[in-house]
Amino acid sequence: ISMLYETITEFCTPQTCPSMTAGPTYQYLWQDNNKYPKPVDMPACEYVGNLMDWVYLQLEDEKLFPSQIGVPFPKNFENVVKNIMKRLFRVYAHCYYHHQDAFKDLGTLAYLNTSFKQFILFTKEFNLIQQEQLEPLKDVIDNIVRDK
Repeated sequence: ISMLYETITEFCTPQTCPSMTAGPTYQYLWQDNNKYPKPVDMPACEYVGNLMDWVYLQLEDEKLFPSQIGVPFPKNFENVVKNIMKRLFRVYAHCYYHHQDAFKDLGTLAYLNTSFKQFILFTKEFNLIQQEQLEPLKDVIDNIVRDK
């Protein structure tokens, strides 16, 4: 997701995307319990940057994702993964709503579609994102599930 987003960063700027949205209906506020303890509106590029940094910190945290054999995962592991996946979905939603033409122009739309298809099939297989969180891309998801 990070690599795909990197391809369109010149089109996703504070001027073009002053908020992290998925169309006119869905707006996402950033909160991370450290620098941003309360939800805050920010440009999409800043939101995605904070998100990718936050995900990296989660994945590198040995208490959440132990790398040693035999070390158990924490009791809240499923909730941690669900929160990561929910937030990563928002990047796809933003890209489809606001930057799909840029992906087309760059010849990378097939990569976006393939990545999202794998993401959503994995998410559905393990019930990682609640249905209402998927609403912004319901039509895209319905096509993926129907065509799998």
